Amino acid sequence: METGFCLLGEFEQQQRGENVGKFRIGIFNGDYIGPEIMAEAVKVLAAVGEKYRHQFDLVYLEASGEAYDKYGEHLPRITLERASECDALLKGPFGGPPEDLHHPKWANVEKGAILPLRKHFNLYTNLRQTRVLPALEALSPVKVDVVHGVDLLIVRELTSGIYFGAKQSRVVDGERESSDVEAYRESEIRRIARKAFEYARHRRGKLTLVAKSNVLVSSVLWREVTEEVAREYADVSLDYLHVDNAAMQLILNPRQFDVVLTNNMFGDILSDEASVLSGSIGLFPSASLGDSRFGLYEPIHGSAPSIAGQDLANPISAILSVALMLRYSFECLPEASAVEQAVETVLAQGHRTADLLPAGVAVGTREMGDRIVQAVHST
Repeated sequence: METGFCLLGEFEQQQRGENVGKFRIGIFNGDYIGPEIMAEAVKVLAAVGEKYRHQFDLVYLEASGEAYDKYGEHLPRITLERASECDALLKGPFGGPPEDLHHPKWANVEKGAILPLRKHFNLYTNLRQTRVLPALEALSPVKVDVVHGVDLLIVRELTSGIYFGAKQSRVVDGERESSDVEAYRESEIRRIARKAFEYARHRRGKLTLVAKSNVLVSSVLWREVTEEVAREYADVSLDYLHVDNAAMQLILNPRQFDVVLTNNMFGDILSDEASVLSGSIGLFPSASLGDSRFGLYEPIHGSAPSIAGQDLANPISAILSVALMLRYSFECLPEASAVEQAVETVLAQGHRTADLLPAGVAVGTREMGDRIVQAVHST
């Protein structure tokens, strides 16, 4: 299914002397709450198209549970072929209920859909920003004076490391033994390090490498290569933390961090830890990028089967994924800022989905989306 929206026709816009921005976006609705929150993200995208005179052509793509029902696999070739024709991908959460993880429909969704989707498009850079907004500081499980003003960016290597390394299961001396190999080439480290230094250069000029070089030889290579790259960025300061200390410092003093660079597994863990500083995992988006403007944008949370269909899910992470797509893939900076400002405005007004209560006024998934759409038009 495909659809496009542009509130003014192209001919009419040309007659008025306006530039027409045309973008083709692949949409993965995802599972359970996925279609609910993606519907709100699409509404916000429509508001941006109307206000800024862009045309967004949406291509609905099948993966995860939806694809399994139709094709018997989680990421069919036809999906990849159609996705490759898009300028960017906007994805809802994949996955099923915990009690059904051994069912073929839900077993290995991560390995069958999520990881190969990243690998196929060589999206080796994952960006996860954690900002604690003033309106939500009281929701944090950490003291307000600790989280006030937190704004950090985790740059995670996404297509190599232990998740993609050699795996082995065997029986040794009558016991089952399994192994997962953490392997990195220096070229893989160098390219992600350069990305991280560039982001730090345009933020506050500080980069923290997180690894475990007192134990892991792969982490020694991370330190060596990152220090080599640092010579190209004299305007960015570089420091280093072992991952266990970094995990502790994220809670004790998160304001010390600007940009954090780390490998695939450590980044997976630390970015989820950092998201809790805000009080809800439902607030944050992520961007997965490669060497071109093409990217994959998605909420950081799961599919939440227990609240699906109840108008309870927080759509903000999906909506802010739209903002990241506008910024990184389409270079529409005012439009991205307008979406982010709209979210902040609605939260500052006290409107809250269930995950952000008890403080504030309760709203459902659809109402939260509607209010953000209204705020986009008024910014």
